Amino acid sequence: MKPWMKFGILVVAIIGTLGWLAAGGIQESKTYYVTISEVVAMGDQAKTKGRLRVGGDVEEGSILRDKGEVRFVLKQDKLKINVVYQGSEPLPDTFRDGSQALADGKMLQDGTFQASKIQAKCASKYEGKPNYKVPATNPNPNRAAL
Repeated sequence: MKPWMKFGILVVAIIGTLGWLAAGGIQESKTYYVTISEVVAMGDQAKTKGRLRVGGDVEEGSILRDKGEVRFVLKQDKLKINVVYQGSEPLPDTFRDGSQALADGKMLQDGTFQASKIQAKCASKYEGKPNYKVPATNPNPNRAAL
């Protein structure tokens, strides 16, 4: 076998292996965003779907912390889903009763959502102040306004 042919086979093998690894990584990292009503509508399919990201409001008084495990209830209208989080990252400061949260993980066979990542939103924190008007000033005081 000629040397250039050996090199070609090696290049094809390396490129094929990298393509196979990339395709597998994309499949493993794929996450579907669903609402609680969509999870309920999925039924048993939610348990086999793989990674899901579920959004909802944290129910008042539902947060229970015990030895690195956090349990809480996400709700949307009258629908609820139990969530358990045992991640290594600390929960966000904005995660509290009544806040909006996203749980990233998978559905367990018993209907509990096992989260590997929690994100909390606090919409009011990022809104502008009501009735606040920016004063009209000259950005360059050394130049006369036109």
